[in-house]
Amino acid sequence: MRAIWSGAITFGLVNVPVKAYGATEDHDISFHQVHDKDGGRIHYERRCEVCGEKVDYKHIDKAYEEDGDTVVLTQSDFEALPESDNNEIEVVQFVPSDQIDPIMLEKSYYLEPEGKTPKSYLLLRETLKKTDRTAVVRFALRQKTRLGVLRVSGKLLILQGLIWADELRSVDFPGTKSRAKVADKQLELSAQLVESYASDFTPKEFEDDYQIELRKLVDAKLAEGDKLDTKATFGETDEGDDDADVVDLMEALKASLEQRKKGKTSA
Repeated sequence: MRAIWSGAITFGLVNVPVKAYGATEDHDISFHQVHDKDGGRIHYERRCEVCGEKVDYKHIDKAYEEDGDTVVLTQSDFEALPESDNNEIEVVQFVPSDQIDPIMLEKSYYLEPEGKTPKSYLLLRETLKKTDRTAVVRFALRQKTRLGVLRVSGKLLILQGLIWADELRSVDFPGTKSRAKVADKQLELSAQLVESYASDFTPKEFEDDYQIELRKLVDAKLAEGDKLDTKATFGETDEGDDDADVVDLMEALKASLEQRKKGKTSA
């Protein structure tokens, strides 16, 4: 695993040298596009509309248009911005952890302590644990100024990006203002249903079923060629499913609870 960033966390006069590593990776199967007629690969070209030439990526600048006027920004322009070479993760606040709305969280990064004596790293980690606080930070990555949080996961400090406040959409759905009333009995049954699902979160118990089935399909095609019955690959038949009964909310809750009870009895 290769570090994508190297710098330091700073809060007050404390300096914590760290390296950042991407904490996640995509497990989706990658595809390329082909012509349905003959299976030929589809390629995309970067071609200039003025001279018609194909353009290498290194010769591409970025342009912004507003009210019919266009300005071009070069790589040198971006590098001249004050935050472009900032190698600090600056702590700006320590806030109660429950004040961070998960909807604002973005990509995560593992932070590795640098240096022979990572005492400052350990100090920050233990302080966050003891105070049950999350550090709100500002940092620059890939020529963008970002907002983020520092939190503790086991023995590691983790940096998570945050979206800016003006990037969060404000919505007002009519259904949330409904005057419909929830009966006490409905609420009681719903709470029982929630309790029947209650457990500790164990991420490893969950798998990406779509990618598993997709892998099975790809493997089958590799083994047998294109003469493959896709439904047979998944053990499906052509028998149609019975239409689901339409039931009211109370009946649905009762049926769900009964199903959960039977499942626990047979387990």
